[in-house]
Amino acid sequence: MSISAAHEGVAAIRRRRPLRLETRLAPLIWVGPAMALIVVVVIWPVVIMIKTAFQHISPDGFILGWAGWRNFVFLWQEPDLPGILLRTCIWVATVVVGTMLISLALSQLFNQKFPGRRIARWALIAPWAASVMMTSIVFRWALDPNNGIINVVLHDLGLLQRFNSDASDWLGTPDRAFAWMIVVAIFVSVPFSTYALLAGLQSIPSDVYEAARVDGAGTWRTYLTITLPLLRPAFIVALLINVMNVFNSFPIIWEMTRGGPGHETSTTTTFMYQLKESYIGESAAMSVVNFGLVVIIVLLYLRATVWNREAA
Repeated sequence: MSISAAHEGVAAIRRRRPLRLETRLAPLIWVGPAMALIVVVVIWPVVIMIKTAFQHISPDGFILGWAGWRNFVFLWQEPDLPGILLRTCIWVATVVVGTMLISLALSQLFNQKFPGRRIARWALIAPWAASVMMTSIVFRWALDPNNGIINVVLHDLGLLQRFNSDASDWLGTPDRAFAWMIVVAIFVSVPFSTYALLAGLQSIPSDVYEAARVDGAGTWRTYLTITLPLLRPAFIVALLINVMNVFNSFPIIWEMTRGGPGHETSTTTTFMYQLKESYIGESAAMSVVNFGLVVIIVLLYLRATVWNREAA
């Protein structure tokens, strides 16, 4: 018998031999803590949230019995809900579209060589690295009608006098407050999207651009036919992550307006928190609706990543 045949025979015996119990359980040592963390931090709170949505709970937090679907019925009967749902759609669409357009321009700029590029890239990280709540508070102070820095600058430039008397109260009316919240949301969302798109730009081979120049393609045509198609995987990932982050955004709205006056600047996330003060079960029902929407967004994200892998 040859040596190779002997090795094959030993390998066949090992394949037929059943693994011992400790060998089978060995992977749990590595994945067990992560699985336990997921169960405690993600799955268990979701179970409690869904259970709470079907309970009748007093404002003091006492469980008074099973409510069935009544919390969801009461939720859909809220007179402010249609406006909140529409405002949430406007909030997500406006912030995400504005963020992606600005990020496309900035990523293209930072992909070029110019003096001070490294400093500019570092400066872009600041809104991303800072706490969103802290950034929102700073903007709220800056928009103060009495001594906010924005009104001070406009007054010094002589621009504030051209508006009517209440124009300086930027957060005093729902429309102006909502517009400023969109500005802040774009401000804190641009850095991540820019760096994601910048990474996508830097992964495009340079020889593709050289071939386009040889074929006589101009700058705009090269951007439309080469850059954007090859940037599509990074763009889709950045887009969907932004949709999830903006949809779940709470600190910006809460710190700047508390969702008020009334619910005039609320989205579904802040409305859920406002309901908690008096209607815990209804707030849990709103949480279930939000969770369902987030699951849909996550499924779209996973589908997009699979599509990108297949396209690659």
